[in-house]
Amino acid sequence: MGSAWISFTTDYGLDDGFVAACHGVIARIAPRVRVIDVTHAVPAQRIRHGASVLAQTVPYLPEAVHVAVVDPGVGTARRGVVVVAERGLLAGPDNGLLVPAAEALGGVVAAYELVAPEYRLPAVSATFHGRDVFAPAAAHLSLGVTPPEFGPPVTELVRLPEPVVRVRPGELVSEVLVIDRFGNVQLAATSADLHAAGIGDRAAVEGMDVPLGRTFGDVRAGEALLYTDSGGRLAVAVNGGSAAAALALSEDQEVTITSSPFAS
Repeated sequence: MGSAWISFTTDYGLDDGFVAACHGVIARIAPRVRVIDVTHAVPAQRIRHGASVLAQTVPYLPEAVHVAVVDPGVGTARRGVVVVAERGLLAGPDNGLLVPAAEALGGVVAAYELVAPEYRLPAVSATFHGRDVFAPAAAHLSLGVTPPEFGPPVTELVRLPEPVVRVRPGELVSEVLVIDRFGNVQLAATSADLHAAGIGDRAAVEGMDVPLGRTFGDVRAGEALLYTDSGGRLAVAVNGGSAAAALALSEDQEVTITSSPFAS
């Protein structure tokens, strides 16, 4: 198999040497592989955020080995896995982080536990599996080591709970998936859910009247709108501002959308 590319997604941030150490491990094992850093700004330990960002990004990357680490259970009994998808391989903790991206890459074909000692560093820290287990696994996968060589098959992967989406006549309740650095609020719901609730060209989002729009410039600076974002989800934005701040929203919160009293 093998790959010329590895993508890398974590909640490590850039204040410390964690990302560089993982890059260094990959470079020492597979010096010719190219690494694409998806993000290292996943909020600390926010598995769903990391899973959502990765799943929305991998369809636009070259076929690759995707290593992702958002791992509050590091050093516990949680497994490390390599997941085989139709269009790529993924390595990381078995905590739900990898499955949405695997589904975005055509679905899970197989999975194997990362236990073979020859494909990890000789000394494994209890708190830094990104460096000692997952980065080496990704590098060896990129060189053509096959997934079954890493360990026994995993028949059932951990999956995150489905995000809340409830549709009733005139009302849509949706969980917040991701808030980006601009304060745009991505919801789990889609425009099809909004249509199914019978909500038209204006809506009340947590009581705030907002129009449905196509892009930020459809409203004046400082005004909010509801739109379908680049990931295909409903989102709330404020032109030139932060919808998360304006509506006091946070990730995992449930947001209620109803028909606006000002709807035409």
